[in-house]
Amino acid sequence: MAEQRFYATGKKKTSVARVWVKPGTGQIVVNRRPLDEYFGRATSKMIVCQPLELTENTGKFDISVNVSGGGPSGQAGAIKHGITKALLAVNPELRGVLKKAGFITRDSRIKERKKYGRKAARASFQFSKR
Repeated sequence: MAEQRFYATGKKKTSVARVWVKPGTGQIVVNRRPLDEYFGRATSKMIVCQPLELTENTGKFDISVNVSGGGPSGQAGAIKHGITKALLAVNPELRGVLKKAGFITRDSRIKERKKYGRKAARASFQFSKR
């Protein structure tokens, strides 16, 4: 019998994380590197582990992640979203807990495009009436 793996995609800003979850010892591998090696900041590691801690599944699953695009913060958020969706695939009964914490909702905030005639998305050049 083939080993059961659950797949989900998580997104945040311009980052896309492809997450595979299988029963195991709690290893988290991001882009073929351990979690501690991939993320330098403790905050990012904490964000990635939040859905597991909330559902009391820390140490029960091996998680393999491919993440691309964006920066460290966006990637951590994308991984968190992907892990949440994968946990729902494993056990749909976790939905209530994860929904209440706001982990299921995709954070759709992305950088606003720059407009012509301006120097940034909203900032314009100084206006002089006279």
